[in-house]
Amino acid sequence: MDNDKGLDFRHKEVINIKNGKRLGHVQDVTADLKTGTITSIIVPGNSKFFSLFATGNDIIIPWENITCIGDDIILVDF
Repeated sequence: MDNDKGLDFRHKEVINIKNGKRLGHVQDVTADLKTGTITSIIVPGNSKFFSLFATGNDIIIPWENITCIGDDIILVDF
């Protein structure tokens, strides 16, 4: 398995399967440092469009809510 697989997340668009809404592209991931497993993905909230350093509106999606990871899209049940 490719060690830099997590880096591929930044190029993927996140779509909520509950309502079909496009949430944006993955900005970052969080991981459990003890196990090295990814625990969530982070998508910038709406206010990030103008402020790259704003953090209050980020959408944090727990790993368990990810239903499918494709080449270009991540489907979430969120």
